[in-house]
Amino acid sequence: MLERLDYVKLAPRRILDAGSGPPRLPTSRALGKRYPKADVVFVDFAFSMLEKRGLFRKPKAICGDIVQLPLAAGTVDLVWSNMALHWVADPPAALREFQRVLTPGGLVMFSMLGPDTLKELRDALGAERVHAFHDMHDVGDMLVAAGFSAPVMDMEMIRIEYKKGDLLNDLRATGQTSARADRPRGLAGRRFAARLDGVATTVTFEVVYGHAWNPAQSDTSAKTIRIFKRMP
Repeated sequence: MLERLDYVKLAPRRILDAGSGPPRLPTSRALGKRYPKADVVFVDFAFSMLEKRGLFRKPKAICGDIVQLPLAAGTVDLVWSNMALHWVADPPAALREFQRVLTPGGLVMFSMLGPDTLKELRDALGAERVHAFHDMHDVGDMLVAAGFSAPVMDMEMIRIEYKKGDLLNDLRATGQTSARADRPRGLAGRRFAARLDGVATTVTFEVVYGHAWNPAQSDTSAKTIRIFKRMP
């Protein structure tokens, strides 16, 4: 996401980090270095994620939901959302909120996980035990429907090798557990443990990237969408 900022001309006065999560020091410092005069607003649903936010000039941390942002319309020049949208039950609602708070000509830039993420785990344990993820083409359509102009989507596959037992530990440590409303809630038992042991040590993560512009004018009839795929 930081590399993609090299290709856009933007001098934001205010940045919204939507679904900021735990403090990501390298990313926060890099954004602060790139836009030293910008104010940043951190928004996250979990209050504990908003601590230690002293890396920007005049940082502001707000506990709130990105599908109903506690911000006035047209007050943000850049919406930055790193690995948050796949947790949202209604991504179109979040994208509409991003469009609402952006100034005319403002930019939204985000990353999220795509449908091939943890496919090895899904094959071994069943779809109901693994979080569901949106296809990047569908997300591109959501951007257009939300009122954005010229959205660009791409993706990359990252494959990580784990030792036995390390996969679940890593998912728990990074908070990447299933948030499905229909997920099983009871104890899994020995059969589940045996199936889990059979999961391949190489696990796939599909990372989806997107950015789009808030039109400078209200007439958005000339929207276009470009879709690119970057394979390993």
